[in-house]
Amino acid sequence: MIRIFCVLLLASIALPASASSLAERMQPCLACHGEKGQSETPEIPSLGAQPAGYTLIQLYLFREKQRKIEVMNEYAKDLSDDDLRQFSDAIAKLPAPTPEGTIDAARMQRGYALIEKSHCNVCHQSNLGGRDNVPRLAAQREDYLVKALREYKSNTRVAYEPVMLEPLRPLTDADITDLAYTIARMK
Repeated sequence: MIRIFCVLLLASIALPASASSLAERMQPCLACHGEKGQSETPEIPSLGAQPAGYTLIQLYLFREKQRKIEVMNEYAKDLSDDDLRQFSDAIAKLPAPTPEGTIDAARMQRGYALIEKSHCNVCHQSNLGGRDNVPRLAAQREDYLVKALREYKSNTRVAYEPVMLEPLRPLTDADITDLAYTIARMK
C-alpha cells in the first residue's frame, strides 16, 4: 500500500525536463523520505545524514535493479553516475533525523545490551551514526528498522556484502523489536 502511494506520488511529481537544480531533482526523494530527510511515511527510511558512500551504493543497487523496490528502481533507472554522487552528497548534508517518541528505560537497557552483543558499534560506530559505506542507524524510523533487520536476518535483503546475517542470526523477533526501539531513540 505504501509503495503504491509512493509510486503514485512519484508519478504525480515527475520531474519536468527543465528541472535542473539539484533541489528540484531531489523533490521526488523528499516526497516519500520526508522534507529535510526525516520520513513520516511508515516503513520508509529517513535519509538525513546518511553517509554519502552508503547512499551512493544503495542508489547504484536500485539503478541496476540489484536491489528491487519498484518505485526506487523506476526513479533511479536514468540517473548517471554523477547524479548518484550528487544525490548522495546532498543527502549526507541533510540534518540527522530526530529520535522517536518516549523512552522506556527497561527496553532501552535491553536494546543497548543487544547493540553490544551484536557488535553493532563495530561497523556503525558507537553512536550508530554510520561512516563511509556503513549506514547511519541512530534515530531511524523504528518500523523501518524492524522491517530491515528482519529482512537481513532472513537473508531476503540485498546488500553489497552479507555481513548482517551473522550478528542477527541469534536474535529472536522480540530482540529485533527491542533493538529497533532503542536505535530509533538514539541521537
